[in-house]
Amino acid sequence: MEESCHFFCYLLKYLYVLVGLLFFLLDIALDILTVVSFYQEGDYVYMAVMIFLLLGSSILLQVFSWLWYSDCLDELETNVETFAKKHILIKPFHFLQLGVFLRYAGVIEMSTKHLFHRTKSFRERKPDLNRDLHMLRLFEAFSESAPQLTLMMYRILQKEELELITGLKILTSAAAIAFTVAMYHRSMRAFLQEKEKMSWISTGVYFMWNLLLIIPRVSALALFCSVLPCYIIVHFLSLWMLLVLGVWSQKTDYMKSPGWEWLFRATVGLIWYFSWFKVSTGSIKLKTVLYYCVMGLDTLMLLGFWCWKVFEYTGCWSSLNPYIVVPTLLGLHFAGIILKIIYYRWFHPNCDEQKIPKPSEQQNIRQAAAFYDMETDSMEASPEESVTGVLKRGRTMAANFYY
Repeated sequence: MEESCHFFCYLLKYLYVLVGLLFFLLDIALDILTVVSFYQEGDYVYMAVMIFLLLGSSILLQVFSWLWYSDCLDELETNVETFAKKHILIKPFHFLQLGVFLRYAGVIEMSTKHLFHRTKSFRERKPDLNRDLHMLRLFEAFSESAPQLTLMMYRILQKEELELITGLKILTSAAAIAFTVAMYHRSMRAFLQEKEKMSWISTGVYFMWNLLLIIPRVSALALFCSVLPCYIIVHFLSLWMLLVLGVWSQKTDYMKSPGWEWLFRATVGLIWYFSWFKVSTGSIKLKTVLYYCVMGLDTLMLLGFWCWKVFEYTGCWSSLNPYIVVPTLLGLHFAGIILKIIYYRWFHPNCDEQKIPKPSEQQNIRQAAAFYDMETDSMEASPEESVTGVLKRGRTMAANFYY
């Protein structure tokens, strides 16, 4: 009975991996269809912006994927990755924008072995691959999906096609972004000694407060862009550079070299342009409050410019009433902040009890494995061995998330 229950749990995890790959492929197919539809409708500017977002996001993901592979080329365990390394294909795969597919192939291979064999050697590598994938999908959500959602809302406002079906499409796209963030949250569960402390209710609350904060932010950007499209790039660059400096002030240490660390900081600055993402350990309540104050004022400014233009050209946007839109978006924003406070008050695991080791410390790898893998019982390693590569990234993610 217990064996069948374990097999059912493993089967659910395996199906979860396959569903993740299916949605990744579906997202690519929908992006291609969107570009084709822009071309057929003669919207060449939208098409160019869409292609720029797709290529820029893809290149960003491939660069990070290759850098993380280069940290652990001697530790590859899956047959597909070993084959790619043996035939010097890992770099060409990333050059051809196929690096993420290689990672999915490795996760599926490991998950299949895990499902049918369920031995420690198969369990030790799968969480590493999964967490790197979750981080890459998080980067994709804010370098591609969030800007795409802004573009889609801007186009709807320009064409005055705000109907029920388009509203559902917008809500679904925003929910997909929040779901990616929630799955990153879920991937942190493997670091907990008491996994019950991060239930699906906890993940659901995490998803909701992210959704409630993402919708007003993206909506404010789209509304501002609909009346002052030429200024959106200036707004993005000025605020993004300020946010990158904010990331730098937190002394992040995620990448192997200082040069690539700046790429990570620039990417986090892009995430911060849409949503909060914790990148340092310790109590940062003051920094969080400062972030939401700055972003709240920025959102108010965007909505204020939109209202100014609407009142200046009364009747131009008859389908949207500023007296309804602005309070609704602000209400969602404050509801998201309140729900976030509730999450951290009652649902976030107690960090002190978990005692997740800081990435900079020299730790026994056996102790690290207890936090890092959901099922690993032990791992032989030298107590003096330093923490590098994928293990360092995983522990950095956990320390940032829980402290």
